[in-house]
Amino acid sequence: MLSEKLKRIYGEAHSDALFVECDFLRRYLTGFYSTDGFVVVTERECVFFADPRYFEAAERELGGSGIRVAAGAWEEAKEYAAPYRVWGVPYPYTSVSRQEKYRMAGHETVDCMPALGAAMIVKSKEELSLIGRACEIAEKAFSETISSLKEGMTESEVAALLEYRMRQAGANGTSFETICAFGENGSVPHYETGERKLRFGDPVLIDFGCKAGGYCSDCTRTFLFGDDGRHGTFKELYGHVLEAHLLVLETLRSGMTGSEADGIARKYLGKFGLDKFFTHSLGHGVGLQIHEMPRLSPKSTDVLSDGMVFSDEPGVYLAGELGIRIEDTVTLEGGKPRSFMKSDKKLIIL
Repeated sequence: MLSEKLKRIYGEAHSDALFVECDFLRRYLTGFYSTDGFVVVTERECVFFADPRYFEAAERELGGSGIRVAAGAWEEAKEYAAPYRVWGVPYPYTSVSRQEKYRMAGHETVDCMPALGAAMIVKSKEELSLIGRACEIAEKAFSETISSLKEGMTESEVAALLEYRMRQAGANGTSFETICAFGENGSVPHYETGERKLRFGDPVLIDFGCKAGGYCSDCTRTFLFGDDGRHGTFKELYGHVLEAHLLVLETLRSGMTGSEADGIARKYLGKFGLDKFFTHSLGHGVGLQIHEMPRLSPKSTDVLSDGMVFSDEPGVYLAGELGIRIEDTVTLEGGKPRSFMKSDKKLIIL
């Protein structure tokens, strides 16, 4: 028997059966992670087709969940779903070659991603708890990591240490490849962590996150590794970015569009002529993927509502000089933002 969540998704997919292969969508539908397999949802049941690598674990973990585990892969899933003419398939996560296989098997397809996306954009209490745990782990690991920084360490060494600390604290993976940028490298928002060595007086930007139960956290902190007395501009800019970040937390409300939310930070930075140096959007949804809906960007029409989770990450980047970004993972609760992060975001000078 289908859960209420699965009934709703099935009803909104306008198909005879959902046929899902994508890994994070399988996890969303079943609660079980695997690198391979198929999930078929009909009006009667949800069946996870698992090969021998996962079958025992899936049976154990999904026992009593109402989700049936069956042995097999493509051929077995296809045979089971054969009586259903129209398959709901997530188009953005389905290859052309796979679509051709569905057609050759005699099935029409419709895009079920709108139905899945509508369900996934609003998090359940369990999902919010897992995201909160991922944020807690990330903050703990960050605090332990920066207390261990020493002059001469490379960006890669610091990133590796932080990722180790997150694993040590209970993470089951990283949300993405950790970005660690020293000095002038921080001016590239998605800098590729390299071998630049840490020097006294360097600004440091670290963008990091981890997973708990498959759900992501996303956090960025910018700080100074010592104060060499030449950081007047940096400190001034940091204050403006922090105010923009906090203003979002204070004034964003349910019912706003992503564009309106983005405008809170962008308009504030514009008062100081800094909006032209804010070169990315304010935020993005966070969940089983690090970038989900909703979008908080200048052109986003996504309407924000309670239960959504997204980042609040204004930034200022001066090419070849420095970059400052302050980012929390937040949710809307009672119409107002609530940050999962607990740490003080005043400028840290080590």
